[in-house]
Amino acid sequence: MPVSLSGQLVVAISSRALFDFEDENRLFDQGRDDRAYMKHQLKRLDEPAKPGVAFSLVRKLLAFNSPDQPRVEVVILSRNDPVSGMRVFRSARHYGLPIQRGVFTRGESPYRYLRPLQAHLFLSANEADVRSALLEGVPAARVLPHSARAGEAHPFEVRIAFDGDAVLFSDEAEQIYQSGGLDAFQLHEQERAAKPLPAGPFKPLLQALHDLQQRGHQLASADEQRMRIRTALVTARSAPAHERAIRTLMDWDIEVDEAMFLGGLPKGEFLREFEPDFFFDDQTGHVDGAAPHVPAGHVMSGVSNPIVEVLG
Repeated sequence: MPVSLSGQLVVAISSRALFDFEDENRLFDQGRDDRAYMKHQLKRLDEPAKPGVAFSLVRKLLAFNSPDQPRVEVVILSRNDPVSGMRVFRSARHYGLPIQRGVFTRGESPYRYLRPLQAHLFLSANEADVRSALLEGVPAARVLPHSARAGEAHPFEVRIAFDGDAVLFSDEAEQIYQSGGLDAFQLHEQERAAKPLPAGPFKPLLQALHDLQQRGHQLASADEQRMRIRTALVTARSAPAHERAIRTLMDWDIEVDEAMFLGGLPKGEFLREFEPDFFFDDQTGHVDGAAPHVPAGHVMSGVSNPIVEVLG
């Protein structure tokens, strides 16, 4: 029988998002010589790469699996060459990450393989690949390799924080804010408080995480130390615009564990207290502000990230 990933949460991740290959990347950028890069990686084949910005997220998600119940699949999707891919797989094995599938394209964009994978998330340090994935309807974020690494305080909890507008929700309200200002935005959202917002690019991921959590509850025995998921909505919205966001999640029948309506306050210190394994936001200012505190990724969607940037 053919193998299927149906029913699993599928995460596609670049080697540079999973591991710290920044020194190697600088070597490539200096000479644009992929053969020198391959030689460098081959010399270090038995030297495990250090964990990268998304390492904690991947390690914890894979811990949802059991020998008889696969629930999460992680696939390396990388512009690396196949030779360098050997070091990626060996590094994964060194850290006990059961990753067995990978696609290595030697400089070509790998995003087109997201469709056959039916990926729920794509993480990469390459801006063009992330933009292409989002245009294909795949939740995707450009990781900031210099971001702080996740802490060790919650070993049995996957913690993920999401911005609202243009991430979980569409950018409908954000467009009103940018064109008419805060008062117009608040009035628009107050008048439509009972009308659910359209889905944004990361709604499918939130749904998949919700489903994973529910299956974990159903399948775990009473005395089993099981992995859990804790989610947070971290948004610049404030009352009265908070109500439409909450009602939208209720309409989707998806719960988040925490909601922070910060009314424009910097998000970084609040995220530091939440301690996520990853934070997703569409605005560079919020992502840059979060990166010194937590692993962060830029969701290049919505009015703050116009399509002309993709083409130019």
